[in-house]
Amino acid sequence: MIRRFIFQTSRKLLELHSARKEHVRNLHFKFYPNTRSLVSERETEKLNMYQAINQALDITLKKDASAVIFGEDVAFGGVFRCTVNLQKRYGPDRVFNTPISEHGIVGFGIGLANVGATAIAEIQFADYIYPAFDQIVNEAAKCRYRSGGVFDCGKLTIRTPYGAVGHGGLYHSQSPEAYFAHTPGLKIVVPRGPVQAKGLLLSSIEEPDPCIVFEPKVLYRTAVDEVPVGHYKIEIGKGEIVKEGKDVTLIGWGTQVHILLETADIVEDKLGASCEVIDLLSIIPWDAELVCKSVKKTGRVVVAHEAPRTNGFGAEIAARIQEECFLNLEAPVMRVTGWDTPFPHVFEKLYLPDKWRCFAAVKRSLDY
Repeated sequence: MIRRFIFQTSRKLLELHSARKEHVRNLHFKFYPNTRSLVSERETEKLNMYQAINQALDITLKKDASAVIFGEDVAFGGVFRCTVNLQKRYGPDRVFNTPISEHGIVGFGIGLANVGATAIAEIQFADYIYPAFDQIVNEAAKCRYRSGGVFDCGKLTIRTPYGAVGHGGLYHSQSPEAYFAHTPGLKIVVPRGPVQAKGLLLSSIEEPDPCIVFEPKVLYRTAVDEVPVGHYKIEIGKGEIVKEGKDVTLIGWGTQVHILLETADIVEDKLGASCEVIDLLSIIPWDAELVCKSVKKTGRVVVAHEAPRTNGFGAEIAARIQEECFLNLEAPVMRVTGWDTPFPHVFEKLYLPDKWRCFAAVKRSLDY
């Protein structure tokens, strides 16, 4: 009986493993290459996203003697290899592991930044950032204001992988950007690919306010692009129109931008309508001027994000559009989001706002 149970259990586990691998393959999407003129103006090299992040960190350590990188397993390259070989190049005093204490990691970074060092902290997964919430929201974000400018946490940057990856479940797939977007004093960026990851990370490191960089983990290897060589920055707070259109405005950030670009292709093919796709790039501050200008042109808008619907950042975008573009709207602002549940494991594919859910929202808007 025991042997039969072990055999049946092993077979079931193999079936689940095969199904999970198939699910991961199904999660992958078409990666749309970068559209910024920045790429055409400079020498470039082909990199995936984790390589671009590693390059930005290497540039920082090379040019700034006060820069240090720390977090769980960063000395060995980290879970996603973003810090690989950096300790070998710069030594254990500048790239080092910490105890498993997110509260301590960020608190240590605040102390370093206050005395003038460039502190780059890694939280291994965004799902684990909550123990550090007090340090980020009550200390880092308010440090300059509280001290009247005597102390300053502007040299603190927090990097963390976030979002769905295909098999992460409830503790490795969350998108917590909305929690921090409610905090004056922070800046939050989310890259959609290697070019944006490198430029936004370098901007965050050199930004005079503490920054959180949410890095979509599914893009680390799936997003490959021609990335400018050397140092460059992408301005925080400015979005980008990655596809121009005239009938519907589609707004997203991170992985969702690629989903919306796929959606725009389907809409054009099946409905004959033209979608304008905006990558916010930055959540706080966000480019309301760019968004409203687009919405006034199209009259219709769909906002998509992986985080749950209620109080997600899409609600803030919808509210601002309603305030500033009310008379230009031809349909209500549509939101396509994750569901108001913990992030599921086996139903992850159903949880995510995929191109067909986004297409349905566009069709509802056009039919309104």
